[in-house]
Amino acid sequence: MRRWFLILAAPLLWPAAATAQDFARARLDASPRHHEWAEVPSGERTVRAFVAYPERADKAPVVIVIHENRGLTDWVRSFADQLAEAGYIAVAPDLLSDFDGTHHRTADFTDSDAAREAIYALDPERTTRDLISVQRFAAGLPAADGRTVVMGFCWGGGKAFRFAGLASGLSATLVFYGAPPDEDARIRGITAPVYGFYGGRDERINATIPQTRKRMANNGKTYVIEIYDGAGHAFMRDGDDPGGDPANRKARDAAWVRLKGILAGMK
Repeated sequence: MRRWFLILAAPLLWPAAATAQDFARARLDASPRHHEWAEVPSGERTVRAFVAYPERADKAPVVIVIHENRGLTDWVRSFADQLAEAGYIAVAPDLLSDFDGTHHRTADFTDSDAAREAIYALDPERTTRDLISVQRFAAGLPAADGRTVVMGFCWGGGKAFRFAGLASGLSATLVFYGAPPDEDARIRGITAPVYGFYGGRDERINATIPQTRKRMANNGKTYVIEIYDGAGHAFMRDGDDPGGDPANRKARDAAWVRLKGILAGMK
C-alpha cells in the first residue's frame, strides 16, 4: 500500500535578496490556518508539496497550485494560504523537488535565477508524472470532497493547461498568463472547462489567445478568458505586493473575485 507522509511546515529559508517577497512571508507568518509539508512519492523520487487547509468542519475542494518559473517561493505559498482562507484546500507542489543530488527543493538553489535555470532544464514528462502523483495525493486527502482544480502562473500556467489534457477527474483548470499546449492531443484530451486570466500588456502570451480560442472551439472545449486592462505579466504576484503597480493590484483584485466565483460555481 502506498503511504503518504505529512510533516509540519517550516519556513523556506531563502535569502531575502533572492526573493524580495517579505510581504508574502509576513502574511504566512501571520496566518491562523494550518500548513503542512507533504512528501509525495513519484516513482523513485519524492515531491515536496506545501498544503494549506481552510478553517471549516466539512470537506472541501482541492486546488493544485503550480508555481512560476522561479520555483515554490514564499509568494506561491502565500497564494495557497489565500485559497485556504477562501475555503479551499490548496496543494502547491515544488516541481524542483529532488532536482539532483544537492538540490532537493527550491530553497536549495542559491537564488531565484538559479532556480529558473533549473526549471527550464526539467524533463516535461517528469513534471507530468509528478503532477499526476500530486493529483492522486490531493484527491485522497481525508478532508477533500472529491473535486479537484489545477491552476498555475506563467510557466506553471502553461503546465496547468497542458496537464488539463492529461489528467482525469478535474473540475476546472485556471491558467494565469500561461502558454497553451503545443500538442493538439493535449487539447483533445481536456475534459473540464479552462479559464484564462491575462494581463492587457502581456503581448507575448496574449498573442497566443486567438489561435488557442480557435483550437479549443474546434475541439468542442470550454475556454473562457478575461484580459485585465493595463496589467502586465505576473500581475497576481505583483498585485499582491503592497508596493506593486496599481494596474496590477487592480487586476489582481478583480481576478480574485472571478477566481472565487469560478470555484464556487464548479460541479
